Amino acid sequence: MPLSHKLSKKRKPPPGFDYVEPVLEALENELRDKTKETNMKKRKTEAMWPVHQINWQKSRYVYDMFYTHKKISRKVYDYCIDQKLIDAGLIAKWKKPGYERLCSVYTINPTNYKFGTTSICRVPLWDRSGDQKLAQDPTTGCLGCASGKGAGPRNIFGNKYGQNLAAVQIARERRAEEKQRLDEERAKKKQELEAQKQQPNDDESEGDAETDDDTDDEDDYGPTPAAGVWAGSQKLQAETEAIEDGDAAEGDAEDDEERAAKKLRSE
Repeated sequence: MPLSHKLSKKRKPPPGFDYVEPVLEALENELRDKTKETNMKKRKTEAMWPVHQINWQKSRYVYDMFYTHKKISRKVYDYCIDQKLIDAGLIAKWKKPGYERLCSVYTINPTNYKFGTTSICRVPLWDRSGDQKLAQDPTTGCLGCASGKGAGPRNIFGNKYGQNLAAVQIARERRAEEKQRLDEERAKKKQELEAQKQQPNDDESEGDAETDDDTDDEDDYGPTPAAGVWAGSQKLQAETEAIEDGDAAEGDAEDDEERAAKKLRSE
């Protein structure tokens, strides 16, 4: 059934429950769909595998969010236990040495197995024979949940229900935060580049202002000649050239008179 139907209407969820609610809701829906599937071509015990496996994953998710990653409060953790959203008995076993990865309390109950023993999944891989390396518990489908390095596979069920959802969610959040940080840095650099591009335009505007001032000065005092004192004054140039030509002619006449006078004196 949906998660909302399992929650007590008399007790409201504490603040922070919405952080884990989407995952718990998805697992509840998954369990509902699995129980409705046909059991054809399955062993009688194999039909119960999803029940044990999803129960383990829900409990592990909330357990890790509280004890490992510190993402939820004690109130949220207790609320999940009180509402029976997670397996309190299984979590209690995880707190004991040697049971940190236990798949189900069913596998450690001697009355459920012959000769008063436990399930094969509780035997470390290094203590199994060659034929027992890939053995699974017939009730839970666990490949090996013994504690210790190399005692069992990392994914005890070998499927999606054996994944550590808490670690996956934390990794996604960190990637999202890193992406947001990089986007903010890119946006900041882009703004700085745009500001640098606008800086020369401000200088040019100042230069234009200075040019405008010079133009005003030219209007007040007249334009500066472009090619010497004769620029823009052809009449003055023509008059001056005529004066110079006249002075040169008078000079030549005086020279002729002096040469004639000298000649007469010499005679």
